[in-house]
Amino acid sequence: MGAADDLCRFVDASPSPFHAVATAAAALESAGWSRVDERAAWPGPGGRGYVVRGGSLVAWDDTASSAASDPFRIVGAHTDSPTLRLKQHHDRRFEGTDVLALEPYGGPLLTTWLDRDLGVAGRVVLRDGEERHVHVDEPVLRVPNLAIHLDRDAAGAPDRQRHLDAIWAQRGTPFLAWLGEREGFGADDVLGFELMTADVVPSARVGVDGWLVAAPRLDNQATCFAGLQALLDSAAGGRAPVDGQRSVLVLFDHEEVGSSSERGAASDLLLTVLERIVLAAGGDRDDLHRAVAGSVCASGDMAHATHPNHAERHEPLHHVRLGAGPVLKVNQNLRYATDAVGAAVFARACEHAGVPLQRYVHRADLPCGSTIGPISAARTGITTVDFGAPQLAMHSARETMAAADVEHYVRALTAFFALPA
Repeated sequence: MGAADDLCRFVDASPSPFHAVATAAAALESAGWSRVDERAAWPGPGGRGYVVRGGSLVAWDDTASSAASDPFRIVGAHTDSPTLRLKQHHDRRFEGTDVLALEPYGGPLLTTWLDRDLGVAGRVVLRDGEERHVHVDEPVLRVPNLAIHLDRDAAGAPDRQRHLDAIWAQRGTPFLAWLGEREGFGADDVLGFELMTADVVPSARVGVDGWLVAAPRLDNQATCFAGLQALLDSAAGGRAPVDGQRSVLVLFDHEEVGSSSERGAASDLLLTVLERIVLAAGGDRDDLHRAVAGSVCASGDMAHATHPNHAERHEPLHHVRLGAGPVLKVNQNLRYATDAVGAAVFARACEHAGVPLQRYVHRADLPCGSTIGPISAARTGITTVDFGAPQLAMHSARETMAAADVEHYVRALTAFFALPA
């Protein structure tokens, strides 16, 4: 199962949204894509390019387009995952120990971050404007649990404000000074940073015969990987998308905290790129609206497999199995964007790829999560279908999926790009 091993390598190289984008960009450039600066004039039509905005990326293949109004086939995902992030003022000393103040990002399963080997990753921006990606891939941080002898009640999740700081040194050194010494910059030159913890235990194939993948950030880097691989596979060997159609991959940051940022799904990022592609082909605003009207977006985010120890938490008529293929996600209250038209498109893609399709509905008496799908659909007006790959322990520091589903995922999305509008 080569795809599962490739996913493990992708995740291990991508401890933050910024690293995930860099990993994807390197693969795109190796396959002939060119980076486009949003501040520069847009290149002409008929090419393969990508833009980066922080922890977000949009890549496109325009080589088969013949008219400015040709539609787009879009695969969307998000690069961010729940974690613990450094506060702006994060250094404190306690009983001779250096402690790092952390706060939750998104909705992590907090207990899974305790007593775990943690590194640090993210970006810093220096006084001269340089942006540096940093990755301390060593177990330098640890958030210790409280011994049961001091908490006989074991009262569940830790307090998000008081119980999540990490011990890391005895040096009495500010963390940014230590990081700068390691990475080659002065702490006084750091004028901005977005730094987060990351599990340093490598992703692994586990279970008998390695049938499972255990890794951090499967939600949602598994979809980032599958969408990227599908885009690359659709162009491999000089192949182009379906005649009269454009392929697009969009990886948004900030889904886990609502998508409302300059690079989230609620931003203008995707629509701006689509418009500039149309304008570069000699089109106008009417051509853009025509292209959008004929487009389809497959919004990918991981799905809940039915938990063997908590089956009662799942909708009884919609159990989802590990290793049984992608999951179509439907919610009548539009927490997912799927409608009948989008569902049919994705079902056809799975049929074309020869992979099984499962269907997910959340229990009606439990709050349902959401995705980039409804947000992006409302922002662009593009028909959107929500889907995912089944996994367990979503939002844990370490999540689990079936290795076979990685291959299913890639094949389904490759077929999605190949279906005519």
